[in-house]
Amino acid sequence: MKRARRMRRRVLLGALAAAGLLAAGCSGGGGSGAGGSGEVRIPLGAGGVGFLPLYMMREHGLIEKHARAAGLEGVEVRWIDIGGPAVMNDALLSGSVDFIAAGPPAFLTLWDRTRGSTDVRGVAAMTSLPMYLNTRAEHLDTLDDVTETDKIALTAVKVSIPALIMQMYARERYGDAQLDRFDKYTVTMTHPDGVVALLTGSGGISAHFTSPPFHQREISDPSVRTIMSSDDVMGGSTTFTMLSTTSGYRERNPDVFAAVLAALEEANGMIRDDPAAAAEVLRAADAGAGFETEELTGMLDDPAIRFTTTPENVMKYAEFMHDIGSIRNRPESWRDLFFPEIHESPGS
Repeated sequence: MKRARRMRRRVLLGALAAAGLLAAGCSGGGGSGAGGSGEVRIPLGAGGVGFLPLYMMREHGLIEKHARAAGLEGVEVRWIDIGGPAVMNDALLSGSVDFIAAGPPAFLTLWDRTRGSTDVRGVAAMTSLPMYLNTRAEHLDTLDDVTETDKIALTAVKVSIPALIMQMYARERYGDAQLDRFDKYTVTMTHPDGVVALLTGSGGISAHFTSPPFHQREISDPSVRTIMSSDDVMGGSTTFTMLSTTSGYRERNPDVFAAVLAALEEANGMIRDDPAAAAEVLRAADAGAGFETEELTGMLDDPAIRFTTTPENVMKYAEFMHDIGSIRNRPESWRDLFFPEIHESPGS
């Protein structure tokens, strides 16, 4: 299984190389902006509401806009259609991309791995929202009811948000010795594939740990119900997606870095100010799980879904991952994880 996952990652990275995306070396990518190629490479991520700020940045050319305002001419953004935390981590380390968007657990793994070398840190948060464990299996009233025949679909085993949430739950309920109690039931699947598998009963999937709008698509089926959310375990609003890059890239391209951060802040402001227009962008990007614009607008108005660059509850993930040995280094503060440009925000 591990060998197969590694092979899939190699195939995807090989495809990027064939498309001429690989940079020379693995020190954080080739330069962009002044003195570089002028190309900024960003994966669009796993899809859904959590990645809407990226779709807004692409749709409205926001990075290019802020680059021009900083006096940078000819900056072009290449939006790359890959997702999944493991693949994106590999892409950033190989120099195939310049920024990646993923959840805090995958980011923390990369932050820990690269301390003293490429030094990956967070640019800013993108969204805060809950994830939901949905099922149609009659015997599942809580996560504790899973049996040997059950499979729980999530975007990545071990390193994804749902994987960590279930480990947190297991540790709190059953103690350290059963930290990985639920790991054996998990399988890797994209959100869209997970929706299809759950609703059709294909692939032996009993439950799907997913995010909006895929969550809303599933619970629109009367046979599907939610048995847990990430907010239940985390005790409140928590960063769902965040943007990161290497220290080397930021040092070589400070104006491009600033343009990307400004574009992200503007994108989040546009979503908050006009959810209907943002919902149309999400639907047009084929990331709305088949919902119409009006339905997506209602989701974006949900107070549980926050479009903010302020990190929320990231330290809770970091402390847990350090306690269980998933990362070797324990940050003293959330600011240790992010570049200084975001340090004035009231993060956690």
